[in-house]
Amino acid sequence: MRRFVIDTDTASDDAVAIMMAMAHADVHVEAITVVAGNVSMEQASINARFVVELMGAQVPVYPGCTSPWLRALEIADWFHGADGMGNQHYPPPNQPEQSMHAVEALLQLFEKHPKALTLVTLGPLTNIATALSIEPRLAQWVEHCYVMGGAANIEGNVTPAAEYNMWVDPEAAQKVMQSGMPITLLGWELSRGDSALSDEDINNLRSLNTRQATIAMDCNSQALKASRDIQGEPGLALADPCAMAVALNPSIAIEQSQHYVEVSLDSHLTRGMTVVDKLNVTGKPPNATVCYSIDAKQWKSLLIDALS
Repeated sequence: MRRFVIDTDTASDDAVAIMMAMAHADVHVEAITVVAGNVSMEQASINARFVVELMGAQVPVYPGCTSPWLRALEIADWFHGADGMGNQHYPPPNQPEQSMHAVEALLQLFEKHPKALTLVTLGPLTNIATALSIEPRLAQWVEHCYVMGGAANIEGNVTPAAEYNMWVDPEAAQKVMQSGMPITLLGWELSRGDSALSDEDINNLRSLNTRQATIAMDCNSQALKASRDIQGEPGLALADPCAMAVALNPSIAIEQSQHYVEVSLDSHLTRGMTVVDKLNVTGKPPNATVCYSIDAKQWKSLLIDALS
């Protein structure tokens, strides 16, 4: 049984990714830590606890950082809706959030269980970077970290060069990338093209007639419209679930290689850009495994299994 800690700015695609982890027979979700990003930290906590209750799970949810390190938070309501869940107006969860801050929870969990817990990050890396600033040994305690973030092929979704999670808090992202933590970088582009959910895929998921499948598709209704109208995708591009699919089943990654990666901090044009040294022109040792493509059929099959 693998043990996951999920750090998330819980909005509609995060919600589906969390459902996938909780439904997986070989994974136990130990904790969810929440960070500001797609929505405020407070709303992300509400959404995370809603998903935990939906899945009938008993998983503690820890409130984390409410803003990026140096910059004002810019939420993604244009993609996920004001509540992050497609403005579906779901009832508030009954489960309270934990009193302990997410950063403290991360440090306690990984120190207590070194090399036993897998970290999956679905939002800006503010919580993780803050924890590393307090205790750099966190990088050695994490068994592996799957980071949903970046655009290794340099096609951003919030600027021409940057993916949202990296762009929101690039300083935190750079801190994590330079920490020595074992990282697999899973960019938003993995959810595009054949990996996007077509109308047929969406209808097949709805036909499962489970509450999870219905909510998963309903809460992403605004994301579907934005995927098509704004980003020009053929269907619903779900970046966080695609990243979670690789974390759950690493064989879904069909093209990946190790490289040195930095995050751009200073330029207006390239803020948050993940600069991948593919040709090793810097001579610096790799600090991440960068995933370039996934098996679309396998990822969609995993999603169906999770929502059935």
